[in-house]
Amino acid sequence: MTNVQTGVKEVGLYINGEYVEASDRATFEVKNPATQEIIAKVSEATEADVDRACRVARDAFENGPWRTMTVAERCAKLRRMAEIILERKEEIAHLDAADVGKPLQSALQLVPRAANNIKFFADFMEQQGGETYPMEDEYLNYTRYEPVGVAALITPWNVPFMLTTWKLGPCLAAGNTAVIKPAEMTPLSVSLLGEIAKEAGIPDGVVNVVHGLGGVVGNALTTHPEVDLISFTGSTVTGKRILKSGADTLKKVSFELGGKAANIVFEDANIEKAVPESIRAAFMNSGQVCLAGSRILVQRTIFDEFLEKFKKAATELKVGDPKEADTKMGPVVSEEHYKKVTSYLDIAKEEGATLICGGKRPDLPEYLQDGYYLEPTVYVSENPKSRLCQEEIFGPIVTIIPFDTEEEALRIANDTEYGLNAVVWTENLQRAHRISHAVRAGTIWVNCWFVRDLRAPFGGMKKSGVGREGGHHSLEFFSEAKNICIALK
Repeated sequence: MTNVQTGVKEVGLYINGEYVEASDRATFEVKNPATQEIIAKVSEATEADVDRACRVARDAFENGPWRTMTVAERCAKLRRMAEIILERKEEIAHLDAADVGKPLQSALQLVPRAANNIKFFADFMEQQGGETYPMEDEYLNYTRYEPVGVAALITPWNVPFMLTTWKLGPCLAAGNTAVIKPAEMTPLSVSLLGEIAKEAGIPDGVVNVVHGLGGVVGNALTTHPEVDLISFTGSTVTGKRILKSGADTLKKVSFELGGKAANIVFEDANIEKAVPESIRAAFMNSGQVCLAGSRILVQRTIFDEFLEKFKKAATELKVGDPKEADTKMGPVVSEEHYKKVTSYLDIAKEEGATLICGGKRPDLPEYLQDGYYLEPTVYVSENPKSRLCQEEIFGPIVTIIPFDTEEEALRIANDTEYGLNAVVWTENLQRAHRISHAVRAGTIWVNCWFVRDLRAPFGGMKKSGVGREGGHHSLEFFSEAKNICIALK
């Protein structure tokens, strides 16, 4: 990979410890969504390249030292990998900022979280043991947790590096090998993980990275007979396709899919805290976050006060060049995605939603005129069943919905096909527990948002996912539990 600070980068596939061209030498371009400048030419894998990567990963698993080395030795290498990530923090953040269009300051904050994903699972793995189940004095059962094999790690474009390490950490700590497929729109930072692993002393073939479109590379990976398990973060539509692809070979799957989170603000909420956090939940990464609080439910008794303060905060968000320190929101990721997001402006009109602010391109300098920018956009809707309130927009568009009673808030919150997360704002302890128990979502944040303890389970209900990751949930997914029964007489 060329120097990140100069010119157009050339990014190869990372297979068996080295960067290589695609077998047919095909490449695709990656553009900065803020300026439309071409920032990289990336090797586009063929099915043959994916096949090679999977077979290399299989050989490294079956015949290499990674699976059989001691847990302490394996985890020491992972900790070194985390250290290298921190040493290369600026480089990784600049790549993510240019690739995704997110503010550089935001990208810089996420790199330590990415490093901690690796370190946490190294530390956590060393603390794991098995169970024993004695049967009178006749037999003794005990368990071992062994690696599964080759993992396909398919990661999204919105937070590419951090979300890839969230999968790679437990995958490697458990002793598996990996073939990573980053999103084709944002491959740059993830492509570094192969060389970072090698520098940390992880054997060749354990970490491989292939690039290309989901229809070719993703399909080849999810149907490959040498792949044993698939960890995927992305859209619900793609998750369904991957589930079908892996069915014939009975692959284990863990999916974190779409969301349409309810952010519920009760009349006894601390509005001075709820407003800025709700702004962050709505517009962080230009709203391109599966956990975004894009449906804000506000009790009618405080509706006008909340709306006034929320509108003021939204219009004061600095939208602009991701490289500038005071930029709070950049562009959306691509032309295709911009068209999808802005199509909801017309849908909102058709459905009779009231535009409060935004809804157009911001006034920006000439050099940003080709960027895919949209102002922070806020609607009020009295129809929680509208498309605006039901569909995952994945952009800087938020809908505020009034409610009168706790029962009504719960009905609106649960009336969606998604169930990834929700946010509850109240100073009433009993209400906080009642609502948290009643909302059907995998994570409920009370008086906060986007707080993660890596020991805790993470995943979605309904169409927001399959399975859980985090702590022992991740290690269970990336391990096979084996029972051994010993006759004592």
